[in-house]
Amino acid sequence: MIAVLEAACAVIVWGASFIATKLALQSVAPLTIVWLRFTMGVVILGITVWARRQFKLPKGSDWFYFALLGTLGITFHQWLQSNGLVTSQASTTAWIVASTPVIIAVLGWLFLREKLNWMKAAGIILAIFGVVLVVSKGNLLLLTQGKFSNPGDVLILISAPNWAVFSVISRYSLKTHPAARMMFYVMLLGWIGVSVLFFTGPGFSDIANLNIQGWFAVSFLGIFCSGLAYIFWYDALQALPASQVGAFLYLEPLVAVAVAAVILREAVSFSGLFGGLIILFGVWLVNLHISKKG
Repeated sequence: MIAVLEAACAVIVWGASFIATKLALQSVAPLTIVWLRFTMGVVILGITVWARRQFKLPKGSDWFYFALLGTLGITFHQWLQSNGLVTSQASTTAWIVASTPVIIAVLGWLFLREKLNWMKAAGIILAIFGVVLVVSKGNLLLLTQGKFSNPGDVLILISAPNWAVFSVISRYSLKTHPAARMMFYVMLLGWIGVSVLFFTGPGFSDIANLNIQGWFAVSFLGIFCSGLAYIFWYDALQALPASQVGAFLYLEPLVAVAVAAVILREAVSFSGLFGGLIILFGVWLVNLHISKKG
């Protein structure tokens, strides 16, 4: 029961993260948010690893491996999402990110020679169509002309395959490292990359622009989204089958849409909701064989 609650809490928190980022962006630059967020996340994960007596310095080759993961999953990924959310809607971002499992399946087919049956292929096609509907706001002709209704959506579209690549590569380290320790070093090295961009960009002076609402949003992102949610998620994975835990991810975009509508007053359009549900159905088809095995 505790593991189920942990998985649910992690997904709800991640769903609300897009809204928190939008709120913080009202007062400071994207890099400032990312730097503050992962400063808090690194501290929380570091304390957790130490408290669980899992602290151990990586070996020589692991440093390069974790640095690669940190660059992809933290530095580059968060730069894409935070800058994309400057103009992209939180709900649109959540729907696009929800398609990541489909991209992982495509990567597995292309590079890992994983089998692609008709059901998975149908799921991939459906999910892609759903993403097109969401991004075009229902105006499919817009994309045929090489145009996007929102420039931020382009960055979010890039972030989805980037996160898929990160997820595929990080599978190997989870076999040999405790999840919390692995995420600590990945986040630490990724945070160093963010720090370089932050100090050569907005710098400390931008932090003074954060108002009370901004501090609440950044604290939520740092403490809950980058700290506790990861701990809850990997605890749940250790106690429950991966397919059961993964099913909770279907709630993430739904949470984002609901919270964005209430807090940000984002309109829930038919094309966005319909496209999003098509994405979820496509992802479900892609993961159906996994659920049966789990």
